[in-house]
Amino acid sequence: MNDQVKLSLKQNPHAVRGDKERQLEVAIGREVRLLRKSIGITVADLATSCGLSVGMLSKIENGLTSPSLTTLQALAHALGVPLTYLMRKFEAQRSAVQVKCGKGVEMERRGTRSGHQYNLLGYLADNSSGVMAEPYMITLTDESDEFPAFQHEGVEYLYVLEGTVRYRHGDERFVMEPGDSLFFDADAPHGPETLIDLPVKYLSVIAYPEAKSN
Repeated sequence: MNDQVKLSLKQNPHAVRGDKERQLEVAIGREVRLLRKSIGITVADLATSCGLSVGMLSKIENGLTSPSLTTLQALAHALGVPLTYLMRKFEAQRSAVQVKCGKGVEMERRGTRSGHQYNLLGYLADNSSGVMAEPYMITLTDESDEFPAFQHEGVEYLYVLEGTVRYRHGDERFVMEPGDSLFFDADAPHGPETLIDLPVKYLSVIAYPEAKSN
């Protein structure tokens, strides 16, 4: 990355959430908005059925006010869910997964090529971000295919730990050595084009939107 390029990141990595009450308001608001959109009604429609003003409902959906129990009951009834459903994301347990050294699950990803060893380092099936991430340790040896044509949704980050590989992304080629990293749109053809110094070992983190159930 060019040192002269300054990026303005939207998320503060050191930010701390507000107090517990505010988190609850935000969780309820998000759930109300998602449910309203899923059944295809407008803010005005829902507000009318609950006896609320459009402005008040907008504040609830944006987590800017604490709705009364009576208001929550009216919203739940109008949306066709139990009242507790509106708080489910707030009450959901936030998961963490630790994988001890050498204990990753060896597996085959869809489209895995011969000789490409994938060790999955962790997986969160349900999380509050709406994003799925798959961290892998990938090892390539003299038995591995050179295959620069992987393509899938999302973005991918590579960090080389051992060996040297010429890696393709679209029409570009990158010689990757220990300590080098590559971050890219995974919808373009990509993959190891030439294995230069074996074995090659690198961390791959793939992130993509969580599939929404109908």
